[in-house]
Amino acid sequence: MKQNEKPVICVIGMGYVGLPLAAVAANKGYEVYGFDNDQKKLDSIKQGISPFKEEFLEQLLPKVKINVFSDPKLMSQCDIHIICVPTPVDEKYFPDLGPVINASKTVAQNMKKGSLVILESTVNPGVSEEFVKPIFEEAGFEIGKDVFISHCPERVNPGDPKWNVSNIPRVVGSFDEIGLKRSQEFYESIVDAPIMPMATIREAEAVKITENSFRDINIAFVNELARSFERMDIDVTNVIKGASTKPFSFLAHWPSCGVGGHCIPVDPYYLIEKAKENDFDHVFLRAARKINNSMPEYTIELLQDQLNEIEKSLKGTTVGVLGLSYKANVGDLRESPSFELIKLLEKNGAKVVTFDPFVPAMSSAKSIDELLEKSEAILLATNHQEFIDIPVEKFVQNNIKVITDGKNCLNKSEIQKYGIIYKGIGR
Repeated sequence: MKQNEKPVICVIGMGYVGLPLAAVAANKGYEVYGFDNDQKKLDSIKQGISPFKEEFLEQLLPKVKINVFSDPKLMSQCDIHIICVPTPVDEKYFPDLGPVINASKTVAQNMKKGSLVILESTVNPGVSEEFVKPIFEEAGFEIGKDVFISHCPERVNPGDPKWNVSNIPRVVGSFDEIGLKRSQEFYESIVDAPIMPMATIREAEAVKITENSFRDINIAFVNELARSFERMDIDVTNVIKGASTKPFSFLAHWPSCGVGGHCIPVDPYYLIEKAKENDFDHVFLRAARKINNSMPEYTIELLQDQLNEIEKSLKGTTVGVLGLSYKANVGDLRESPSFELIKLLEKNGAKVVTFDPFVPAMSSAKSIDELLEKSEAILLATNHQEFIDIPVEKFVQNNIKVITDGKNCLNKSEIQKYGIIYKGIGR
């Protein structure tokens, strides 16, 4: 790369993290390559069409060029490699670093000397030192000379009309000053927000885990309050609104039928397991995970209690589940509690009908009207605006007797006025 010439960017992973980053970099004038193994996804991006629903991307993709590819040999043409692959947990909640390790090996086998490698995937403190760095050393690269390795934890908020990868502040850490400087300069050139350098790469890794663990703990707290206040006949949503009038030292979080998304229900386990290696037990964090994991089961119990009032059992009852995605107004299915809710309903003998306007291919009904027509009870699992806007009269016309509001987003008093049995999470 010649002096004053823009580096060529390679983004590994064209998902919810990598694709927006690639699009923003291309929009800022960089030549961008996007690597992924999903050919269907690559074909969509070639046409300027986002493979997932995201208004920010839908507007930006047709205006930019991303050179998508699946042949890793093309990585040799790039100067900066940004790894944006998933970091899931297995069925026993143990972290799975396989995608990060494989992506690192692919880059190490195909990049040119002098490249900057940035890991954006969320990992626990120590992953860059213990897993990523050795991969490049084994490939014959000297860290800080032949390759520069940094970590800039991703920050995205799917469906957010205000905050996206182009304007959310970031933090970055590296193994050396050159890598830190190059990384900071790159992000400052594409993000219209401050980029904070961290003292070590381990500190940068700890930032993201801290952010998501903070949210998980606070959500667990209000979920526990909801279950407690329900027994006292107190509407927890009104209480949280009341507490929110305090202009300092309170940050509102809201209870629901479960925690979804790729970050909050996953990232705390990375910290929990890493801490065990250092003879520390995150008791508080484990308790939060236990509470939040129990919310789908609690929601099904609420539904059964409601059915008991009309002398019905879950067994044999047709329950319409509104929503499959984990979040309002997006089609993101990652770690969505809807699937656990459906699993529990079926385990208890219920017949399940589903509809999600953002995931029509996975819905068993073709519309809200079809779902209501087939259902005896309703379980709202996702607070899509389309569901919030359903007129109460439609529930009445379809003889819906019971509504369990897993997101506390429906009009409780209006529903109860028509004699429908309503329960929310703590209201």
